[in-house]
Amino acid sequence: MNDGTVTTDRIESAETLLRDELARGDAVLGTVAPILRHLLVNDDNAIFGDEIIARVRGMTADVARQLLHELAAANGDELPDPAHGDVERLSAALTRSSAFLGHVHALALEWQLTERMEARLSLDPVLSPLLQALVGSRDETTSALAMKFLAAQARFGQSQRRMRLPLNELSADLLHGALLALRTVKDAGETMNAAEATIRSRYDEGGSRLGLIARLVTGMGAGVVAALAIGHAGVAIFLSALAHTSGQERDLAVLSTSDGQIARLTLALRAAGLKSQTVEEQFVALHPQAAVPDGIDRLGTERAASILAMSGGLSRD
Repeated sequence: MNDGTVTTDRIESAETLLRDELARGDAVLGTVAPILRHLLVNDDNAIFGDEIIARVRGMTADVARQLLHELAAANGDELPDPAHGDVERLSAALTRSSAFLGHVHALALEWQLTERMEARLSLDPVLSPLLQALVGSRDETTSALAMKFLAAQARFGQSQRRMRLPLNELSADLLHGALLALRTVKDAGETMNAAEATIRSRYDEGGSRLGLIARLVTGMGAGVVAALAIGHAGVAIFLSALAHTSGQERDLAVLSTSDGQIARLTLALRAAGLKSQTVEEQFVALHPQAAVPDGIDRLGTERAASILAMSGGLSRD
C-alpha cells in the first residue's frame, strides 16, 4: 500500500469516527430541552446536575419577575414582588420555548466552564490576557469597546452568582419571545402595550455582553486566531470566536465544550483553521483526559465546516 493510500485511509478513518461521534452528540442535544423541562418541574436533577438546574430555574424566574415588574409599573402599581403564582406561570411559559431554555442552559454551562478554567488554569473570569491587551490597545475604538466588555463581563459574573439574567442581555428574538410569553399569562391590554414599549425603548442588543463580544471578535479580523486559545482569550471571548470562525450559533459552541460533544468541538476547532497541535492544547485545557482523533490535521478546514453544517443543531421552536 503506497503512502498516498495510507494517508487517504487515515483521513477517511478520522472523518468516519468524527461523523459517528457527532451523530451521537446530536442525539444528546436533541434531548436537552425536554429533559430540562422535566427536571425543572420534577426536581430530579441527576442528569444535568443541581448547580445547572438551579441556575436555569433562577434565571428563568428572574426574567419572569422583571417582566411582571414592568407590567405592574405600567399599571401604576408599586408591588414589592410579583405574586409567586404569576412568576411560576410565566416561568413555565418561558420554558416552553426551546430557544429560551437552550440559551439560559448555555449561559449556565458557560459560567460553570468559567469557574472550572479559573480553578484549573488560574484564568481570571473577567480580565483575560487577551482582554487586557485589547484594553491597552493604541486604537481608541478597540480600547473603549474592550472596556465596555470588561464591565459587562464583570456584571455577568455577578448575575450568575445571583442566578439572574437582565432583560437587556437577551437577544432581540428571545426578548420578543419573552414578551409574547407574558401576553399569554397576563391579558392586560393597553397596560401590556405600555410595558412592552418601555422595555423596548431601553433595549440595546449591541450594548449587551454578547453584542460587545461579537463586535470585539469581528473587529479582530485575521487576528481572531488569538481568541481561539482559551487560556489566552478567556472563556467568553473563546466561545464567541469559536462560534464565529466555525459558523455555529454561540449557544451550540458552548455546548460543544461539554462532555459527550468531543467530535463537535474537534470539528469546530478544525473548521476555525487550527492545526492539530493547537487543537490538542485546547483539549488539554478543556478535556485533559480526551484524545484528539488521529489524522485530524489532514482533515481540511472546509471539510470540517461542511460536516458541522450537515449535523443537527439546537431546536429553536
